[in-house]
Amino acid sequence: MTTDIGALLRRHGLLLGFGVFLLGVALSADAFLSPGNILDVLRQVSITGVMAVGVTFVVITGRLDLSIGSMLTLLTVIVVDQHNSVGPLLAILITLGAGVLIGAVNGALVGLVGLNALIVTLAMLSFLQGLVLFYSGGSNVNVENAQTTWFAVFGRKSLLGIPVPVLIFLVTAIIGAFVLNRTVFGRQVFATGGNGTASRFSGIATPWVVFWSYVISGLTTAIAAIIMGSRVMGAQNTIGQGYELTVLAGVILGGTSLLGGAGSVWRTVLGITMLGFIQNGLLLLGFPYYVQWLVTWAVIIAAVWIDLGAKRGRILA
Repeated sequence: MTTDIGALLRRHGLLLGFGVFLLGVALSADAFLSPGNILDVLRQVSITGVMAVGVTFVVITGRLDLSIGSMLTLLTVIVVDQHNSVGPLLAILITLGAGVLIGAVNGALVGLVGLNALIVTLAMLSFLQGLVLFYSGGSNVNVENAQTTWFAVFGRKSLLGIPVPVLIFLVTAIIGAFVLNRTVFGRQVFATGGNGTASRFSGIATPWVVFWSYVISGLTTAIAAIIMGSRVMGAQNTIGQGYELTVLAGVILGGTSLLGGAGSVWRTVLGITMLGFIQNGLLLLGFPYYVQWLVTWAVIIAAVWIDLGAKRGRILA
């Protein structure tokens, strides 16, 4: 009996803790579970959620992508600046292309060349932040004619009462889950993260699997940048700062293993949503904003601890 309870806590401890947290905040703040607040939270997590779908592929292969925060900043600056130069449609296409290109560079260095993912993406984070300042000249950019451009639809409009960013998040998750669970490439992603050596001997081109996983991460970050630019109708040179931590926390909280080989897009969606409600609940309870970062740290440590404990249990078994 004790063993069963321990196994339950290892598998669903964070989810049970989240349920207790929801109940506590709901009893303390009437507005917490109101439809308006729920939609606001979903709108807020849509940007990190879209990014997290792509990062899930990378983490399942056993790699990391720490460049997505600076990538989000650069791509948001690009989409806003190009909107003013060539119009919204071309700006969106340029931004998507830039995201794929950055992801391809990360993927080539990590997957094809074989460099350490942590070092490569950390270096890319620094490079992209410098590129932002070079591209923008250190100045913030704003969308011209913000009241009349259709570009606002991606971040500010609603469809059938549901915010468009939430719908984009949902569609991205559906496509990501289909690719991961229903395609040969998705099975290769799991195999690469589970045992790269065995995968190579079985005929899987693991370097290219890693490469395309980073390309997907770059693409989803570009989609998130379009939402961000449309929502803010501008871009600051630090607009994406810290997003890499939040995205990674949501992915880990959803149960995707940092050791690779295990994970799910829908669990990532759950993890990102849980993190959003936790942060929102803390604000409604009157805690300072910086407490969110402390909680994010605690969530990452707890999730990794549980993941490693579960892995050790399976190995010992």
